[in-house]
Amino acid sequence: MNFRRGARSEEPEINLIPLIDVVLVIIIFLMLTTTFSKVSGLEINLPMGAADESAAVASEINVAINAAGDVLINRQSVGDRSIEAIAAALGKAVPSGNSEPVIVISADAKAAHQSVVNVMQAAQRAGMSHITFATQTPAR
Repeated sequence: MNFRRGARSEEPEINLIPLIDVVLVIIIFLMLTTTFSKVSGLEINLPMGAADESAAVASEINVAINAAGDVLINRQSVGDRSIEAIAAALGKAVPSGNSEPVIVISADAKAAHQSVVNVMQAAQRAGMSHITFATQTPAR
């Protein structure tokens, strides 16, 4: 039996105004409780380091890079600055009987970053994965 034959039923609707109010209150709360920090820039001074003295490794290859970008491997100059020439010189400098020497890169503070990256890429091409950097300890 239908007693409300002629009556029209209202469709349910969602009122969005209270939902918007709640969202705005949450946004204001987050804005007030969040801390903002201003990062102006990084100041990096290289090549200083304060690491402990490590024991000398018997099989290490010393790679020096001067300010002009010249590369010296075990105090022998590499004529060309290309990655291939450095990789060939690293391959020749490997001590006999050792497949994994440690490469110690001593770069001048004013040396171009690209020179250091070239030595790292040359070491990778020569199949050497153990690389470390020499730093000087700060004066006390």
